[in-house]
Amino acid sequence: MFNVRAILTAVLLASSVLAVPANDKSSDSASASSTASSAASSVSSAASAGGSSTQTSSAPASSFTAGLASEDPNDSFFQQFQDEQPEPVRGSLGAPILGPQNIPLDRQSPDFLAPPSTDAGSLDNAKWPFSLSHNRFQTGGWARQQNIGTMPLATEMAGVNMRLEQGAIRELHWHLTAEWAYILAGTVRVTSVSPNGQNFEAEVNPGDIWYFPPGIPHSLQATNATQEGAEFLLVFDDGNFSEDDTFLLTDWLAHIPKEVLAKNFMADQSAFAHIPAKQLYIFPGVSPPPIAQDQVADPQGQDAIPLTFAWSKSPVTSVHGGTVKVIDSTTFTASKTIAAAEVTVEVGGMRELHWHPTQAEWSFFIQGSARMTIFAANGNARTFNYVQGDIGYVPPANGHYIENIGNDTLHFLEITKTDQFQDISLNQWLALTPPELVKAHLNIDDATINLFNKSKVFIV
Repeated sequence: MFNVRAILTAVLLASSVLAVPANDKSSDSASASSTASSAASSVSSAASAGGSSTQTSSAPASSFTAGLASEDPNDSFFQQFQDEQPEPVRGSLGAPILGPQNIPLDRQSPDFLAPPSTDAGSLDNAKWPFSLSHNRFQTGGWARQQNIGTMPLATEMAGVNMRLEQGAIRELHWHLTAEWAYILAGTVRVTSVSPNGQNFEAEVNPGDIWYFPPGIPHSLQATNATQEGAEFLLVFDDGNFSEDDTFLLTDWLAHIPKEVLAKNFMADQSAFAHIPAKQLYIFPGVSPPPIAQDQVADPQGQDAIPLTFAWSKSPVTSVHGGTVKVIDSTTFTASKTIAAAEVTVEVGGMRELHWHPTQAEWSFFIQGSARMTIFAANGNARTFNYVQGDIGYVPPANGHYIENIGNDTLHFLEITKTDQFQDISLNQWLALTPPELVKAHLNIDDATINLFNKSKVFIV
């Protein structure tokens, strides 16, 4: 007796593979031919087996019921589109645009215009350029934000890009979310007071960070370290955060009866005759004096846990293809809800395939051009492109990579909502898994498995 089930499975597989269209006709034809040949071999083996119906098929591991993945490399068209008219064409798929076209935008997003064939299913938008955010202008600076209103997928974190002219002040305020910041340019003087009445004052420089816990009152002021003032990135541990809904000192006092103010501060009502009628938010100021002259004596003492960290002075780990340094609560004790990695990737390199176990990733691109494919399970995957000033977002546990597709070093921040930075490397995972188990899944040989790295490489 022939093993009828094995014969039928192999025949159906051969038929389905030969019928599937793909982008590269020549390579797919070869792939289909190879798979069909493998399936035919299975038919022959099953037919020759005969006898007992319980005998297993000798079909090779390549005869997966799902067929084999396409051999199309699915390279990015980023470089190609910089020199020629971007077109939504990849292999035999797509067709040139006949109507209006936003060429500069298409050149920034080649993998949206001509997506790789590996993209499938659906995934909400995971990219937001600060250039598309409404800018809140003030005398002395500006602020623009990203939250779920602009990128609904980003439920765990939100961001603000803020600019202060020399001496300008982001007024005394507080909010329900924690605030983590990275200085892009200039120097910022920060102040705060803890619930125990301990004050804190410090300066942060380019590449340095601060962290204010939820509800802690604080202020920000650009110093005269540079003539231009300062610019920085703010990250909040809630996607619903809005920079327009913070609790501001001037806004609060403008809505309190003068009689109450006088009673609270045990002063005459006339002392409050000139307080602002509405919030100031950002306003011009005089550059603060040196900290030694500016600090207020505090009977409770200074906050025992510093709220700033000189990340710019932390050692950088150089790896093949780039650099990385990580900051979290193990080195910056105050930062209880946000951890980050600062990453550079050389031309042609890539932040390796990985995921964060239970955390979302909020990325900010400082320099260069990148692409990232997000795998959201159940056959859903989508590729996004990023340039400097863009924000990327990866939902918790979604697999992804970040590839440098430009001509310059890629520089970005990889930020997660957690007290300790964690990621799982696909390379390391497979290297530390029994080889026979990996081969059973992927139909690869020992030589390939020997290339896997048992240590996390971060960048390849």
